Amino acid sequence: MDFSSKNISFDKDGTSASSYQQEWIQVQDNLKQKVVLEDDFTWTISPQSSCLDQVGNVESLQYIGGVDVSFVKEDPSLACGALVVLNAYTLNVVHEEFEVVRLKVPYVPGFLAFREAPIIVGILDKMKQKGHPFYPQLLMVDGNGILHPKGFGLACHLGVLSNIPAIGIGKNLHYVDGLTRSGVMQFLQGGESMAKDVVPLVGKSGQTWGAAVLSTPDSLKPIYISPGHRISIDSSIRVVKLCCKFRVPEPIRQIKNISAEVQRIRKSYNLMKIKGSSLVEKKN
Repeated sequence: MDFSSKNISFDKDGTSASSYQQEWIQVQDNLKQKVVLEDDFTWTISPQSSCLDQVGNVESLQYIGGVDVSFVKEDPSLACGALVVLNAYTLNVVHEEFEVVRLKVPYVPGFLAFREAPIIVGILDKMKQKGHPFYPQLLMVDGNGILHPKGFGLACHLGVLSNIPAIGIGKNLHYVDGLTRSGVMQFLQGGESMAKDVVPLVGKSGQTWGAAVLSTPDSLKPIYISPGHRISIDSSIRVVKLCCKFRVPEPIRQIKNISAEVQRIRKSYNLMKIKGSSLVEKKN
């Protein structure tokens, strides 16, 4: 992106957005080299209602986290990071919390993760330090993984920084490597894919960026699933489909409920004084 003298913006310390961009390009390139797009976890993916798989007593995936960052409309520098943890078998919420912070760095197109990721990583770090029983084994992110113009979306950024397997869930398609929504819909409507509800997103280069998935039998619009870190495309699809009661998987749908609750709280209280507050903490 070319910053001219007319569109350079500054944060409160007087640092230009272009200065941040130069540094972030290098950081992003370094983080991108650490992305793992294979299954790199010890648990199994099982729809069974037990935390132990029946074969060999192997630990199964139990706790799935959904994360999102929302911004206060009246003040874009005020952001709320939210985390919800669901039981993988019941899809019931077992833990919710949020943190509201004043951001000092500017918004730079293509680098939104540098504003959002540190908030979520901070929440995760606090949970980890406390040995929290509901610390997530997997993250679902309201955003993209490798299905991104830079091949490194928010799910990748969060996955690498937190070292947790992460999946990106997009509701709109990034037009990268020749991919188009019309092309995807032709496959879904024509049933030309291997599975009528799943279309691999293969670009002109031959790279597979993720998959377009009709997550429920009555879904009319696909969601766009892409791995972020330490999980394969096939496993990403399997986990997401197990979490879908509606079009959007429950960890993402529930995190939006928290965001709405936070907005209601904001109208009644001064959120500038709220930081690291736990909304729900219960054990099934």
